[in-house]
Amino acid sequence: MTDTSADLVILGGGSGGYACAFRAAELGLSVVLIEKDKLGGTCLHRGCIPTKALLHAAEVADSARDGDQFGVKTSLEGIDIAGVNSYKDGVVSKLYKGVQGLFKAHKITVVEGAGTLVDAKTVEVDGTRYTGRNVVLATGSYSKSLPGLELGGRVIASEQALNLDFVPEKVVVLGGGVIGVEFASVWRSFGAEVTIVEALPHLVPNEDEFISKRLEREFRKRGIKFKTGVKFTGAQQSAEGVSVSLENGDQYDADLLLVAVGRGPNTAALGFEEAGVTMERGFVRTDDRLRTSVDGVYAVGDIVPGLQLAHRGFQQGIFVAEEIAGLNPQAIDESGIPRVTYSHPEVASVGLTEAAAKEQYGSVETFNYDLAGNGKSQILKTSGAVKLVRATDGPVVGLHMVGDRVGELIGEAQLIYNWEALPEDVAPLVHAHPTQTEALGEAHLALAGKPLHVHG
Repeated sequence: MTDTSADLVILGGGSGGYACAFRAAELGLSVVLIEKDKLGGTCLHRGCIPTKALLHAAEVADSARDGDQFGVKTSLEGIDIAGVNSYKDGVVSKLYKGVQGLFKAHKITVVEGAGTLVDAKTVEVDGTRYTGRNVVLATGSYSKSLPGLELGGRVIASEQALNLDFVPEKVVVLGGGVIGVEFASVWRSFGAEVTIVEALPHLVPNEDEFISKRLEREFRKRGIKFKTGVKFTGAQQSAEGVSVSLENGDQYDADLLLVAVGRGPNTAALGFEEAGVTMERGFVRTDDRLRTSVDGVYAVGDIVPGLQLAHRGFQQGIFVAEEIAGLNPQAIDESGIPRVTYSHPEVASVGLTEAAAKEQYGSVETFNYDLAGNGKSQILKTSGAVKLVRATDGPVVGLHMVGDRVGELIGEAQLIYNWEALPEDVAPLVHAHPTQTEALGEAHLALAGKPLHVHG
């Protein structure tokens, strides 16, 4: 490549970086994208996609085990982990081919290698400098551990958990957030004995407390053990297993300890600070238009403080491409980004929790609709609930759901939130019967003062 200059130089080819590249190319900008590993990033290769494949295999295992509930004679003979991994890897490789094809179709110059930011317009890779009118930082995140807790051997992070060639008999999961809860759910479905340890008072602690408590109730029914509100103090490995100690004196012996205490920003030793980019605890500070402190340098995805979600990075990438092209896109409302935990049962939410809404609006109204009143949920034999939060006499500002398949309801929920709908706007809309979306419809009917199937 003789000309190393472009309208846009992007450092990182994950969800944020590639979305930015594709949109910029569509808008007629020339793009150089630098990626040291595989295009698609964490989400495609070590995150969302492979974990959801495992969760689907877990759902199939549960269906086989529970067939008699539906009058179908099935039994679970066992888990062929090599077969599960081959299914998972097949899904990833198909999507990876698709992404590679899109890079070719958009005529984007892809540079393989580790890039360093030199200044506001320059990224260096293996001695070659690439200059852009604008630079986008999209370097993603890594699995964090706790101080003094070394990953290795029987102490693993999600990357290793995805590629295990056996089903552990006993696992301790350190961290009851999204990643911890999803892996706990998979391993339980595969027959393991699972204990989750979470320092905060509830599982999925970022969710509305009502939803966290419902998830905990369902996990108890499934035999997933958890200790909340207690801190981890240490882990000892031996040839036989790993022994995990807690602050309250409890000790757990297991085959594996999964460390799922969150993800840290990949920003060390990449030249960001030296180039003048303002950082905070390793994250890149940006304004609401994703501009860093250096003119012409933007940041997207997991390195920007906030929700670490692939679809957030993706949307931010599109936003930045449009901003650079002069389209003046609308700033992203972080609360309007849907959040889904794909455990059994699922958790899905958008907008504010009741506590956050009270803080913002002072006075709120809430309504809880139990899925026991929903026909399709009865057919699926799932329990759960929908919780709505509205500003008093105002729009619906939070929608929170727990139950199998509720992740598929989040599309309508995020429209309700992002279009600032009143319950009265949603109540007259017709929801197909029998579907789980009716639960959203009925909850809004009740909040609009027209409850049909619900009392009180």
